[in-house]
Amino acid sequence: MTIELQVCKDYSKFDHSIILIDKDTSLASLGLSKADLSAVQKFFDEKKGNTCQKNAEGKTLSVVKIDTTKEKFKALEETRKAGYSLNKFLNGQKVKEASLYNASSDTELTAAFTEGLLLSNYQFLKYKTTEKKENTLTSLQVDARSADKKTLDEIAKLVKANFFARTLVNEPLSFLTAGQLGAEIKKAGAKYGFKVDVFNKKKIEALKMGGLLSVNKGSIDPPTFTVLEWKPANRKNKKPIVLVGKGVVYDTGGLSLKSTPNGMDMMKCDMAGAAAVAGIFKAAATLKLPVHLIGLIPATDNRPGMNAYVPGDVVKMMSGLNVEMLNADAEGRMILADALHYAKQFKPELVIDFATLTGAAVRAIGSVATAYMGTAGDDVKKKLELSADQVYERLIHFPLWDEYGEWIKSDVADIKNTGPGEAGHITAGKFLEHFVDYPWLHLDIAGSAYLMKEDNYRGKYGTAVGVRLITDFLKKY
Repeated sequence: MTIELQVCKDYSKFDHSIILIDKDTSLASLGLSKADLSAVQKFFDEKKGNTCQKNAEGKTLSVVKIDTTKEKFKALEETRKAGYSLNKFLNGQKVKEASLYNASSDTELTAAFTEGLLLSNYQFLKYKTTEKKENTLTSLQVDARSADKKTLDEIAKLVKANFFARTLVNEPLSFLTAGQLGAEIKKAGAKYGFKVDVFNKKKIEALKMGGLLSVNKGSIDPPTFTVLEWKPANRKNKKPIVLVGKGVVYDTGGLSLKSTPNGMDMMKCDMAGAAAVAGIFKAAATLKLPVHLIGLIPATDNRPGMNAYVPGDVVKMMSGLNVEMLNADAEGRMILADALHYAKQFKPELVIDFATLTGAAVRAIGSVATAYMGTAGDDVKKKLELSADQVYERLIHFPLWDEYGEWIKSDVADIKNTGPGEAGHITAGKFLEHFVDYPWLHLDIAGSAYLMKEDNYRGKYGTAVGVRLITDFLKKY
């Protein structure tokens, strides 16, 4: 459920108030009653926690102390998590409206807390017919001394873009086929002002996208290739930035069939890269970012039926390279390769792809970060890492050394679609590198895109990782 944000002149008139403080805040300046002031002072003097809560006669007061002595990005993340905790508390109390006042010396805490509280309010209840427990919190009034309307509007738009991507990830294949994914993005483009063109199978065949077509051979549903564009008149970049998202709407592993527990059962999320691209475009359009963007989303499901491609097959890609397919479950790189080659026609300034690509990335770093690599310059990588810290969607850089390329050489074709097992996230990156001739970054979001248990404001299941990261990166680019 979306929480509406408004600016108020007096936070204290609301029944449910939240006050942010730091070590330098004078509690006496908060205008609390003598009893409340004494209770809050005692709570923090005795170091009972970082949130003091007072409940009386249907009213609540929450005073949240943020440790601003930490590194800035860590303090902001602590503040977002505090927003998550307050969201849980307020919804548990069935509160509909609350107010926020930042009495600390750090003005950035307001935005971080608000973002954390709003992101925590996401629910996916479309298929619930019983026990449909909707969150009650629908309004947050922010004191005018804490934030202006422009800041709050930006937060609200970014959160809605995040929710759009989360919902796409959470939708099951019974609804979100490759065709429906294209339709949902086209509907969003029409509503928010970015251009969307969805290529059908006939157009994909004409383009000779052998990677996408080979993965689709096992499915009864046709593939799609969706092209998005946001091109504002005030754009700052002469050459576009291209965003590519893996759109495998369901991955059985094909003839290299996955196991079901903790494997195939969560594979509706294998289009989280596509969802991230769609979410970024919604954010860019609603925030009116002055940057020219092109999005490319190859989409299909990966099944073992029909005339499914088999290990040992040789696939001619759109680029003309021949790929020996040795693992049908390494399908993401097959469809991304065609999209990356297609991107060359735009002569892009930078290309970033997003993909739930490898279990190796999960084994290497778990769910707390995204593995990334690529050919873009160190200046671009540094900017992206700064944004990653700022929004706490952290990145870990991996190399694309030549030695890894030796591991995917094929005896019967140009390259093969899988390596020996070790460093699988890097050999996947080396595979993709064959299809680029421009500055490029590959983000393997396999661990961070979908969570099987709730992780504070990121929630459970689809996280929309990449939306906040790239939006921040583009705002500063």
